[in-house]
Amino acid sequence: MAIDALKLEAQQVLDELMKEQLIPFKLYAGEVVSEGVGKYTIRFHDSRIRSVTVTLEAGQCFKDSVRTATLARVARMSGPLSNKKR
Repeated sequence: MAIDALKLEAQQVLDELMKEQLIPFKLYAGEVVSEGVGKYTIRFHDSRIRSVTVTLEAGQCFKDSVRTATLARVARMSGPLSNKKR
């Protein structure tokens, strides 16, 4: 699959995660870089999370891998996760 198509798929997943309120802020897939067979880095336009590494397992689709990797990365964050005032 072409990198541009992967970037669009990644952004669709990020939009779905935001809509489902599973991530605390909007993320934008700025670039998808192939790091080898089945391994990609998605670079975000965000200072809280700069990138996520996606590894495709046998039989797993790219969207599912992006979803899993993004949720795992957000779960490891510390500090304030949104700009909302309390």
